[in-house]
Amino acid sequence: MNIAIHTLDGQKLTLDFLLGQLQRDGIISAQQLAQLDSQHPKNMAAVSHPLVVIAEQDWQSITEPGYPLSLEELTRWLAGKCRQPYLRIDPLKIDINKVTDVVSQAYTSKLKILPIEVTNKALTVATCEPYINNWEHELSRVAKLRIKRVIANPKDIDRYLIEFYSLSRSTLGAVTDSSRQALSGIQNFEQLVEVGNLGEPDANDRHIVSLVDWLLQYAFEQRASDIHLEPRREKGKVRFRIDGTLHLVHEFPIRLMGAITSRLKSLGRMDVTDRRRPQDGRVKTRSPTGSEMEMRLSTMPTTFGEKLVLRIFDPEMLIKSFTELGFTQHEQQCWQNMIENPHGMILVTGPTGSGKTTTLYSALKQIARPELNICTIEDPIEMVETQFNQMQVQPAIDLNFATGVRTLLRQDPDIIMVGEIRDRETAVIAIEAALTGHLVLSSLHTNNAPSSIIRLMDIGVQPYLIGATLLGVLAQRLIRTLCPHCKLKDRIDRNTWNNLIAPAKASLPESICKPVGCDECRQTGYLGRTGIYETMMIDANMRDLINTSKDLDKFHHAAVKQGMRTLNISGAQKIAEGLTTLEEIYSVIPPHEEE
Repeated sequence: MNIAIHTLDGQKLTLDFLLGQLQRDGIISAQQLAQLDSQHPKNMAAVSHPLVVIAEQDWQSITEPGYPLSLEELTRWLAGKCRQPYLRIDPLKIDINKVTDVVSQAYTSKLKILPIEVTNKALTVATCEPYINNWEHELSRVAKLRIKRVIANPKDIDRYLIEFYSLSRSTLGAVTDSSRQALSGIQNFEQLVEVGNLGEPDANDRHIVSLVDWLLQYAFEQRASDIHLEPRREKGKVRFRIDGTLHLVHEFPIRLMGAITSRLKSLGRMDVTDRRRPQDGRVKTRSPTGSEMEMRLSTMPTTFGEKLVLRIFDPEMLIKSFTELGFTQHEQQCWQNMIENPHGMILVTGPTGSGKTTTLYSALKQIARPELNICTIEDPIEMVETQFNQMQVQPAIDLNFATGVRTLLRQDPDIIMVGEIRDRETAVIAIEAALTGHLVLSSLHTNNAPSSIIRLMDIGVQPYLIGATLLGVLAQRLIRTLCPHCKLKDRIDRNTWNNLIAPAKASLPESICKPVGCDECRQTGYLGRTGIYETMMIDANMRDLINTSKDLDKFHHAAVKQGMRTLNISGAQKIAEGLTTLEEIYSVIPPHEEE
């Protein structure tokens, strides 16, 4: 049991004091202390916070079981030791404009404190010095609010002190600079005209450049897959999609949204002056870690102005193995058998955002060799890959998927990827390419693998052509995975389990896991995503059935009989492994879909 310590009242933490308390609590050993004394000078904590110095040693606790003494873990220990609330700062949950308005940057920087939350009655302030409290009375008097103190990571406090106030200063500077400019014609169908209310700042204004740089860096750090810039009547909203869920990140004054959008459009080489028509563009930049990131931009005119969405593509996804993408050994073997064929057609199906493009690119990367000519036709090109010859659909010059594939066939290709089969013309030309000795990969929008055959028939493809060329179909979904830091074991009801896996036979697992929520996963219980897959191979029996039937149930039963594991079974396996939950599986596969 920790006992509160009061020997440093009114003073800063010292390295010797913290080391002594850690040893007294049985967390570090005398040998670790001796090693630190021999390797580092006594005054090393004068530059860095003593918690940071200890964390940099990469020590493991001597407790049973042991755990890494990370900076976050040490901060949590200190808060418990001092009997003060601990907080892991989550910038997504902080109203930056509101908290920076209450306390000046000079004051917070001097005391190394960070305002976190403002209500009508209280101001929550993060600090990494639990025994210095002489500022509380003064700040309470100035802000006219009760002060709530929390203990937070010293590195986070230093970092967000700079970021929050820089963002606030850039926002204020951009608004101030715009007041000196002439009125501009913002395309807003419900614009409120105010006399003397001047237009938006210039997109190349240094403050706007800083805001956009912060926005992109922030998105990379938060693992966002999409950035949404959404104009509203009075404010512009910024939302990030993280692990498939949208989070409100920030709100800008509406006058800045147009300039931020224009800055991004300029980076994406789009027409900045045209705000009435949808446009597409792309940007390539570097993340804070130094890796190159591809972003696809898309604009849409809305009631209150131009909405912009940035889709972020992580090139590291292309170097992940199929096991890392969520494939089981069975699915990986089936997929490998498909893509090793010299000719034929392979389809990947699923709804928008289910990871089809990642699967296709990963397959092409795996089979790419110097002696092969790999060509793609896409709408749009989502990730630029130097090993492929990529062409983009351009409707303005009548370059669609069908004409694109015809062009590719005259380019002596070995492997062709068609971004999506949408109509009969594209399907027929893709099948012709497969018949003439090429391996063709493409995507299709269907609920599961067997229904892709019905879909091809519905758009007018002759059954004998499907049977002659189709090698197999992969259906997939993306599901959130449970946070490994906080998930707990749970039991599952037998009837619920049987409903999920019916009609397959699979034993009820002894236990499953459920979401809890912690600082690592922002209290959601989930961290990251993985795929669930359904692989249907086309064998001789299936080809005979394609030529004689249009009954989806027959295709489904035949596929299961020849070894296909449905999406439900794939999801059940992930549940049994403790990777996800029944609710998450049912969020992407309705319970009635595969009964």
